[in-house]
Amino acid sequence: MVSEFRRKKYMEVFNSFDRDSSGTIEKKDFEIAAEEIAKANGKVDEGKRKEYLSTLLKIWEGIASQADSNKDGHVSAEEWVALWDAYAKNPSAAQEWQSVYCKFTFQLLDTGGDGTIDSGEFVKAYEAWGFKRNGAEALFEKMSGGKPAISWAEFQVLWKEYFAADDVNAPGNSLFTSPPS
Repeated sequence: MVSEFRRKKYMEVFNSFDRDSSGTIEKKDFEIAAEEIAKANGKVDEGKRKEYLSTLLKIWEGIASQADSNKDGHVSAEEWVALWDAYAKNPSAAQEWQSVYCKFTFQLLDTGGDGTIDSGEFVKAYEAWGFKRNGAEALFEKMSGGKPAISWAEFQVLWKEYFAADDVNAPGNSLFTSPPS
């Protein structure tokens, strides 16, 4: 049984993927996301758009193969929750697409490409996603435990916490959470 706390976290991510607000996620949502991410700096970087699209479609294919139980080309909220509940039972045995998704997210946040995410990078990304600076700073502070940066190894722990932890105080819970206003 999935706790209400984890269900709420899973639905935050589900809703961010449901780019067309259809109530399901499907391949076109990932195509839209690639376009939106490529436009993050105001103009489309065609090379980055192709790279993002390729990666996001790998993630979609993994999600669809594992979660789309009725094979209708759409992943419902319940299928999504079941997918992540299965992950939470053994996060050390992540599917390849889940590892790709984790790395993709890290790379989006590590805009400097130095293998760490600092507060400035994190805040800039969250601001680009429409959140307020002070809220993003507070989330980063909680996730980093007050350190100036989060390494790839630390990010992977935070990732697992987000999708598997029922502890409301786990730092990883801040990863995909909307910052306080």
